[in-house]
Amino acid sequence: MTYTAPPSFTTRPTLSGTFGMSASTHWLATATAQSVLERGGNAFDAAVAAAFVLHVVEPHLNGPGGDLVAIFHEAVDETSPNATAPTVLMGQGPAPAGATIEHYRGEGLELVPGAGGLAAAVPGAVDAWLLLLRDHGTWELNDVLSYAIGYARDGHPLVAGAAATIARVAQLFRDDWTTSAALWLPDGTVPQAGDIVRNPAYAAVLDGLVHASCAVRDDGPVGRAARIDAARREWKTGVVAHEASAFLAQAHRHSDGTAHAGVITPDDFAAFEARYEPALTHGFRGRVVAKAGAWTQGPALLQTLGLLEPLADDLLDPSQESGAHTILEAQKLALADRDAWFGDAEVDLDALLAEDYLAERRALIGPTASGEFRPGLLDGRTPFRPPLRTSYGASSAATGEPTVAHGEARVSRNGETRGDTCHLDVVDRWGNMVSATPSGGWLQSSPTIPALGFCLGTRLQMTWLEPGHPSSLVPGRRPRTTLTPTLVLRDGVPEFAIGSPGGDQQDQWQLLALLRMIVGGYTPQQAIDAPALHTTSMPESFWPRTWTPAGAVVEDRLGDAVIDGLVRRGHAVTRAGDWALGRVSAVGRNHADGTFWAAANPRGMQGYAAGR
Repeated sequence: MTYTAPPSFTTRPTLSGTFGMSASTHWLATATAQSVLERGGNAFDAAVAAAFVLHVVEPHLNGPGGDLVAIFHEAVDETSPNATAPTVLMGQGPAPAGATIEHYRGEGLELVPGAGGLAAAVPGAVDAWLLLLRDHGTWELNDVLSYAIGYARDGHPLVAGAAATIARVAQLFRDDWTTSAALWLPDGTVPQAGDIVRNPAYAAVLDGLVHASCAVRDDGPVGRAARIDAARREWKTGVVAHEASAFLAQAHRHSDGTAHAGVITPDDFAAFEARYEPALTHGFRGRVVAKAGAWTQGPALLQTLGLLEPLADDLLDPSQESGAHTILEAQKLALADRDAWFGDAEVDLDALLAEDYLAERRALIGPTASGEFRPGLLDGRTPFRPPLRTSYGASSAATGEPTVAHGEARVSRNGETRGDTCHLDVVDRWGNMVSATPSGGWLQSSPTIPALGFCLGTRLQMTWLEPGHPSSLVPGRRPRTTLTPTLVLRDGVPEFAIGSPGGDQQDQWQLLALLRMIVGGYTPQQAIDAPALHTTSMPESFWPRTWTPAGAVVEDRLGDAVIDGLVRRGHAVTRAGDWALGRVSAVGRNHADGTFWAAANPRGMQGYAAGR
C-alpha cells in the first residue's frame, strides 16, 4: 500500500520567506520573536525575549518558577561545516538538598505530590535563558526583557485556556491558596477570556534583574556578559530565592489533600547552574534527529524511529489502520524502556539504540494491541517496573500535564486541574535555529509567592519514592522530564526545529509530524494539521501516575474505518474530537534555495507562526 496522500486543505499556509521565521504556542510570543529579528537581533535574542513573554501570557502553561529544555544549532559556516553541532540547553533544576525519599515517606506519601511546594525542583528556566542570551545572543538584557515587562505591567488579554484553568481552581484558591486568589481573582470573580490582566509583582522581579545588570558599567562584549551574569546572580541569590524559600516553608495544601511544608532553600537556588550538553543523535531515512539525553524522554523518540525505520511506508502512516496500530505499538515499547531505564544517571543509550536491540524489540510488534508493560533487558539486568495503577484513590489538587490527556482537561472533585507546556521555534537570516520547550511553574502548581507574582513548579512528581532507579527521588538529581524539543539535520546541516507541548504526548505528536513530512512528503502545515493519536498504555509521568493498558486516544478525523480497526485489534480507544490532540509548531530552512519556512498548530486557536 502507498502512503496516504496529503490533504488539499490546510488551516493556514506553510509560511515561506527569505528573512527569518518564528512559531510558538501563543501569538504574542511569536510576534515578539519576529519583532526582535526585524530589529536586528538573532534567533537566540528572539527566543529569549519570546520565552519571557510566554511566562506572562501563558501562565497556566509555564512560568519563571519552572523548567526548560532547548536544542539549538548555530549558523553553519560553509567553509567549515563541521565546526558546529546540535547543542542542548539544560534548564532542568534538580531536587533540593532536603528532598529525600525518607522525608517524603515520613510525610505519609506514596508518590511525590502533583501540586504544592514539596513537588518543586529548583527553578531552572530563567538561568538557562540568561545563559543562552549571554553566550549566543547579541542584545542587552533590558532590551530583551522589555517585551515581557510591558505585558506584565501594562496587561495582556487573558487567553481562554488560562481563564478556564483559573475557573477550575478558583475554589482551591479561595479556600487554601489565598495568595493565588489575590493575583488571579483580584475582585473575587473569575476573569473571562479577553480580560486584560496584569502582574506588577513579576514586572518588578524582571525590573530587578535589569537593575542588577545595569549596575555593571563596562562596555563591549565583556561588559555585556558581565551584566547578564549579574542578573543571573540576582535571580539565584537575591529576592527570588529568599522569598520563594520562606513562603513555601509554610505548610500548605498539596495534591494528596493534606498540608506539607516545602523543603527548598536559598542554598538550592544558589547552587544551580544551567549548562550546555551535546545532543544525542540517531539517523532516520536520510536525516539525523537530535534530542536531549535520558534525563528527558527524548531518546524514546529516537528509539521509536529506529523501530519503525526499516518497515514498509504504509506501516509508518498514521492515517491507515495498519500504520496507526504499528506506531502505537512501537511507542509502547519505547516508552516502557523510558520508564524502566531513563533518568539522571548512567543510562546505556548506545545499547538502547543498537540495531540488534531494536530488531529484538521490533519483533514484539504483533497484529493486536498489547496491554502489557514490556521493557527490554539490558546486559541481563532486571528493568525497573514502576507501580502500575489504573486508578488512584487519593483526593487531588492541581496536577500534571497535559491538558488533553483524554481530549479534555482533567478536573478533580476539588475543582483543580492539570497544566501543560509551551513551545517556540526560531530561525534567523544567518541560519541560527532554536527549538525550545519551557514548562512548569503553572499558576495551578503551588500557591503564588506574593512578593514575586509567580509560583514554583512541580517537576519532582516525575520521580519515584522507590529507591535504586535512575528516576528515584535523590537530592541533586534532575527529575526525568517530559520536555523534549527536536532538531532535524540533513547532510550535516540543520533542516528544521520542531516541538510540542503535551507531557507524555510531546514526542508522540512530534513523531506523527516527522513521519508525515519525511516519509509521506507532507508540507509542515499539512503534517501539523493532519489527525493525531497517541498511546496512554504507560505510567503517566504526572501525578497520580496511572496508566490505561492498551489505551489509545485518537482524533475523530482519523475516520471510522481506522478507528474501528484499532478497536478490533484490541486497542482501548478514546475518541477525543476532531481537533483535540497535538500542538506542534516548527520552523525550517530549504537548503536547495535558502528560503525559510514556518508552521504552527491551529488547535486551540492560539499558536501562530510569522515570518518573511
